[in-house]
Amino acid sequence: MHMRMLINVLKAFSAGLLLMGLNLSAVAMDEDSFPDLEPDTDSVNEGELQFLSQPPEAPVHYHQNYIIITAESMVTGWIQLRQCHYHLDAVPSAQVVYNASHTRNLRIVSESRIDKAWVEGSTVQLSGIHQQAILCVDAETRAFWPDDKGGFVLRNGPYMRRFLDGYYPMHISLTIEYPGQLLRFRASQPEPQPGFRVQTSKNQLNIDSWFAGRLITELSFDHNI
Repeated sequence: MHMRMLINVLKAFSAGLLLMGLNLSAVAMDEDSFPDLEPDTDSVNEGELQFLSQPPEAPVHYHQNYIIITAESMVTGWIQLRQCHYHLDAVPSAQVVYNASHTRNLRIVSESRIDKAWVEGSTVQLSGIHQQAILCVDAETRAFWPDDKGGFVLRNGPYMRRFLDGYYPMHISLTIEYPGQLLRFRASQPEPQPGFRVQTSKNQLNIDSWFAGRLITELSFDHNI
């Protein structure tokens, strides 16, 4: 089969060293074999970040992250991650690639409507992805770093859903559990706004965002003294 198209279904890198979870998902296919994959060009942009105050009418790829920061994370930088992907694009094959030097104990927790899914080194390989497919994985990632203000920063991104040279709507959420007796949430970048919602409590931070383009987040914490 002549492979004429490379589609980056989803890319979600951690800044700098690609530290946070998914950092490449790509699939090569013959464009004549899967004509329905190409999204409506009315929703495309060229990479400039655009927050969406209203979700799209049709379901889009939903990238859910549950993160646990512990007291040990403040010393080692390692955090616990559960990452789930909903509304995956229906394609013959794809791979989720993690940064090998900053990811450990990677395993598949559950998968649905995927013919075959397996861990291979620092990747999750997918074969036969059907409509409404779901994938959830667990891992430990080194993603929590000291910052220049004496606190810490959790960096994520850029999150994106890319097709050829365009970027399409995407939904992400991050739930971060942290020791409130040791840490205090300071600020987020981007700042809260329509399409980028931030909710805080003593021990938990919740981010929910609808956007198109490339999103990088920085979540900053201070010592709770």
